[in-house]
Amino acid sequence: MRHHLTPTRAALTAAGLLLAAAPTAYATLATPDSAAHTRGKPYTETRLFFGTARPDGGPAVTDRQFMAFVDKEVTPDFPDGLTVQNGRGQWRDAHGTIEKERSYELILLYPQGQADRSDRSIEEIRRAYEKTFGQESVGRVDERAQVDF
Repeated sequence: MRHHLTPTRAALTAAGLLLAAAPTAYATLATPDSAAHTRGKPYTETRLFFGTARPDGGPAVTDRQFMAFVDKEVTPDFPDGLTVQNGRGQWRDAHGTIEKERSYELILLYPQGQADRSDRSIEEIRRAYEKTFGQESVGRVDERAQVDF
């Protein structure tokens, strides 16, 4: 008995093959992602965003001033390491004006078991920067992370 491969039969055969292969494809894609989440230890990543323009119109915070701030206010509580990146940012201030300015992003990683102590230190850093440089706020983002050094 011969079977003729009509366009409809060809389409159904192709769909059946794709459906049969789909679970294998999804399982293959899930494996590397799952392995990445099990590597390392549970940490929290905190990113702080520091603007440099002063709302009172004074001179912008310089690199030297910012790094001196990091040395005095951040390093004592996070001596194991940190990352500072330069950036350009914008945000809407308390008066509704969109401000564009040079900025810094400070990245901190710490074990989740130290989250309470680290949270207090980070909030002190934010308040100190706001007070020292006359800023309205310092942005903060916290995320869970798996970290391996």
